[in-house]
Amino acid sequence: MTDAPPEGPGPDTATLLAFGSVVLLGGANAIAVKLTVEELAPFWGAAMRFAAAGLLMLILVAATRRRLPRGRSLRGAALYGLVGFTASYGLAYIGLQDVPAGTAMVLIALTPLFTFGLAIAHRQERFHVQGLFGALIAVVGVGIVFVDQLSADVPLVSLLLVVLAAVAIAESSVIVKSIPRSDPFGTNAVAMLTGAALLFIPSLAVGEPWVLPTQTATWIAIGYLVLFGSVAMFALFVFTLQRWTASAVSYVTLLMPLVTVALAAVLTGENITPSFVLGGTVILGGVYVGAFFKGRPTRSSASSLPECLPIDSCADAAAEPARA
Repeated sequence: MTDAPPEGPGPDTATLLAFGSVVLLGGANAIAVKLTVEELAPFWGAAMRFAAAGLLMLILVAATRRRLPRGRSLRGAALYGLVGFTASYGLAYIGLQDVPAGTAMVLIALTPLFTFGLAIAHRQERFHVQGLFGALIAVVGVGIVFVDQLSADVPLVSLLLVVLAAVAIAESSVIVKSIPRSDPFGTNAVAMLTGAALLFIPSLAVGEPWVLPTQTATWIAIGYLVLFGSVAMFALFVFTLQRWTASAVSYVTLLMPLVTVALAAVLTGENITPSFVLGGTVILGGVYVGAFFKGRPTRSSASSLPECLPIDSCADAAAEPARA
């Protein structure tokens, strides 16, 4: 296990631009997904996205002569694909049929706190009072958000599906921590393709129509999710990790929901009520207290970034060529 990149005088302009780009690209993901599920069936839409993104990631791995996982790492990557892509995005895509994009991203920001609990359950980490305190604060925020959304006729089941998606993302972080070190691009290529293949199964089982989009907006949203919301965002994320500390980069978890809410209000006209703002603020405050306050975040709880390994796993793999 390698240490995080050393502290320096601060990030340069290129690093800050990459960090900001990750926040913006990731913040827009939920809005793009919301557009796709308005026309495409959820499992089918998610499978299309990750099949294309996984193939592009595989091409990137081959072009840069990176290594694909083998043996135990390959099995771990496949399990990561099952939980981190099939389960989490399958649930999220269904939930986003009814849940506003801003609400979904705020709820998914709970991932670091869920990771604390799951890591303790898997005996990867020890219990910390700070994590419990942050979780209790976040629960209050979740209650406020749920009441606000239920009053806006958002189905409770859909809200719970988004929360379960966050749980699945958290569990995938715990899974990846147990995988022997492998290249993050290669691991994600395998995981995305595995997740895509498995998403086709429930799509077929429930009889979803396998059709291509007919609306220009849907094609734009899919293209964005594949090229920018998956491949480009992940590459920029790893680039930032090579040049900055893992603890600093981990704050994308708190910043992305702010971007989503702002973009959703401007681009889609989503109604942002005072109650939602209060609840979202309490949730993000709880995540900050439980996962980020006072120094470097615990390894497995550092990131809920879509299409990425836990932040320190990326840092370990990415830092080696940077030091070579």
